[in-house]
Amino acid sequence: MDSLWTYSLQLPHDAGAVRVARITLRTVLTTHGMGELLDPTELLTSELLTNAYRHSDGPSALRVRNMANRLRVGVWDTNPTIPPPFANGTLRAPEPESEQGRGLTLVRHWADNYGGYEIGEELGGRPGKLLWFEILRRDAFEMAA
Repeated sequence: MDSLWTYSLQLPHDAGAVRVARITLRTVLTTHGMGELLDPTELLTSELLTNAYRHSDGPSALRVRNMANRLRVGVWDTNPTIPPPFANGTLRAPEPESEQGRGLTLVRHWADNYGGYEIGEELGGRPGKLLWFEILRRDAFEMAA
């Protein structure tokens, strides 16, 4: 089984940062033999980073952690507001003709677990929030059986 590891990527408030993060994520997962998680992880990470870009005015950060039987991805940004469904479990459906508003629905549908919390200045950094999701590694369960 792959050892435990963590990768972090600091991103500027720039629309191109989402692409850079996807390329980095693809490289990390491929290098660690986790290609089976690539498509859903890349999609959900893109959605969280796009929200960070659209709804904050500062930098963001991506953290990817292998946690034995699951992969956890966290996205930090400078906007402290926790969006639904991360805040309270409810999410209003977007209007059918709307071109936005479906990203967090995808996270809720495809992630095995997700959450978020506000980060205050008391932690020594900029205030903001961290949204995260987890995808279970099916191969970890197969190896254990």
